[in-house]
Amino acid sequence: MTAVVPVTPAAVQPAAQSATPRPARRPRRSRKKLLVFTVLLVISVLMALPFVGLLISSLRPADEMSSDTWLPSVLDWHNYADAVKTIPFWRFGRNSLILAVVNALLTTISSALVGYGFARLRAPGKGLLFGLLISTMMVPQIVTLIPTYLMFAQLGIVGTYWPWVLWGSAGAPYAIFLYRQFFSSFPKELEEAAVIDGAGRIRVFFQIFLPLSRPLMVTAFVLAFNAVWGDFIAPNLLLDQSNTTLAVGVGQGYVNNKGFPLPNLLAGGAVLYLVPVILLFLAAQRSYVRGFVNSGLK
Repeated sequence: MTAVVPVTPAAVQPAAQSATPRPARRPRRSRKKLLVFTVLLVISVLMALPFVGLLISSLRPADEMSSDTWLPSVLDWHNYADAVKTIPFWRFGRNSLILAVVNALLTTISSALVGYGFARLRAPGKGLLFGLLISTMMVPQIVTLIPTYLMFAQLGIVGTYWPWVLWGSAGAPYAIFLYRQFFSSFPKELEEAAVIDGAGRIRVFFQIFLPLSRPLMVTAFVLAFNAVWGDFIAPNLLLDQSNTTLAVGVGQGYVNNKGFPLPNLLAGGAVLYLVPVILLFLAAQRSYVRGFVNSGLK
């Protein structure tokens, strides 16, 4: 007969303790998430303060623009109506919309073509050309603006919208870089199967690569649209008063008969000037963010 060894509670207790799982470190993770959320909230508030200040200034009466109080005593909604009436606001806005949309569409398509060439085609010196293209991103626009003006003056297109058409047809270096990063991630089998079926390079680009890059197209369109819509220097230099843009009109038009600025109308016009950009970003926000993610940027 085998001897039965009695099991004491002291022998069972260590095994039970070892079998129980360790509690997760949730408090530490919660503190980290709370800290990150607080930092992001503070940064968001700081970034929104200039727009909030502009919005408050647009509702101040003219005699309270130099006041030290944060909030106006009365909300003057007539500043928006006066801002529209003081300058040809809608005509300038139409000019800006035409320039921004045409330039953005041309920039989106032409940059996609160049990015496809850098990503999928083989050619001697392609790496050097791509390096030169990226280096142009470090050159400020103001450096090349005067030589560009002289060139456009010799072509006889100063005072017209043709410079923006040419700029859009040439593409944008940053958009080309995004397209090149995105198209480089495509498998070769996809392109080879289309070539075997008899598709040429142009057909492969327009029927395969371009439809798959819709989020990136939205990103390139928004970037190009904002660049033209917010540009003040080029329209002020290349256009005249009859066909200038809203940026120039808002920046120079709100003055009285003696040439002194009207800050309340300037603030009201600036708020109305920002509305199309905000609406465009809200409409394209999801595709805009997805375009950066798909292009390989982290």
